[in-house]
Amino acid sequence: MSTVAVSTASGAVPDIGEVFGFAQQEIRHAAAELWPHAVVAIDEHVPSVTGYVRRVRVDDRPLYAKHSFLGVSLVSLLRGACGNWEEVRTAQQAYASQPGSLMEREAAQLRLLAEVGQPRVCAVAGVSRGVLFTEPVTGPTLAGLLLSRPQEAADLLASTFDELRQLHHPPTARRLGPSGVIGERSIAGTFQRKFNGISGRTYLDRLGAEQCGLGQRQEVAEVLRQVVARLHRLRATVLPQARQVLAYGDLKPEHVAFPDGTAGRPVFIDPGLLLAGTAVDAAKLISRTVLLLAAARPGPEVAQQTANGIHGFAESRMCGLSTKSRRGWLRELLALWLMDTVNILTTYLSAPAALPLPDQGTALIERATDLCAMADRISSRLTAGTDARETWEQALSEAQAVAS
Repeated sequence: MSTVAVSTASGAVPDIGEVFGFAQQEIRHAAAELWPHAVVAIDEHVPSVTGYVRRVRVDDRPLYAKHSFLGVSLVSLLRGACGNWEEVRTAQQAYASQPGSLMEREAAQLRLLAEVGQPRVCAVAGVSRGVLFTEPVTGPTLAGLLLSRPQEAADLLASTFDELRQLHHPPTARRLGPSGVIGERSIAGTFQRKFNGISGRTYLDRLGAEQCGLGQRQEVAEVLRQVVARLHRLRATVLPQARQVLAYGDLKPEHVAFPDGTAGRPVFIDPGLLLAGTAVDAAKLISRTVLLLAAARPGPEVAQQTANGIHGFAESRMCGLSTKSRRGWLRELLALWLMDTVNILTTYLSAPAALPLPDQGTALIERATDLCAMADRISSRLTAGTDARETWEQALSEAQAVAS
């Protein structure tokens, strides 16, 4: 189902207390429907800009509960993209009852992946009223391992990506069907929705209103206008039109855990399966790894080792490609990397002050000027037609500098 849009003309934007209170109530009602005789305890809130997430306990069983409003991010919802609170609540009741709601599709994707067996995914405990309950996954995350063992970055990234081999085979896409994809998490699609036409220009003009000082706001917005304009041109010329396989879609280092240690297979959470090329998963993994480093600022040694690992991972993806195909793949990878970085950074920057952000989001807002400068220099080289290999090496140097 596509994003639901409702007019905002009839009232104020939703209040965060009403939004969170409703979501918490829906979690309680959903748990009561799924486990009518259990004792349900609502534990701590997990900050997110996409959905409302709580840890819960059903009797002695720990679970995560995730609620989605109308398939849009909490940032968009609280900014009034779906109308005032009465409009949102009315629309949500209809949306949650439909089989194509976002949480229903995510549950279906997790079940399909469990049947396929690769990649390993967290278990679905139940889904009801627009709330998805999943079992927690223990063990170190890929994010933590990249920071603590950066000398192994190439192997860690490669072993994670190798788990998607079955997913990237065309027959797997036919098992899901077009109605089961989560196109809302497409890198290029999200970029187009955010920065399309007059609404995109208005979005950039208002960026950082409640998160940044005036000077930083103006500097960031000015640079991003140029970056977005370049990426629009690259989207039309660099990204291939053929979409033949399933991409995991929401591949992030913090969404991959190793319950059996790095010698065992990882477990993935929060899928966003969509029809795309395999470069989409590689680009999101690289983009989010660089954002992880930018937020953590682990220092020059870790930054260099991780950048070397990213380079080694990309080289492993290009084995067997011709020189021309390598150039095309690198240009696609770089364009998608920048689009994803701009997507997530602008989401954090546009968040209302009242919305609790994950620690990484707060850190990235503080680094916004540096990240925008990185995107500006890389996108400038891409649109100027600089050799793809040279642009790639410069991009890794830029990422290393931001992480240092």
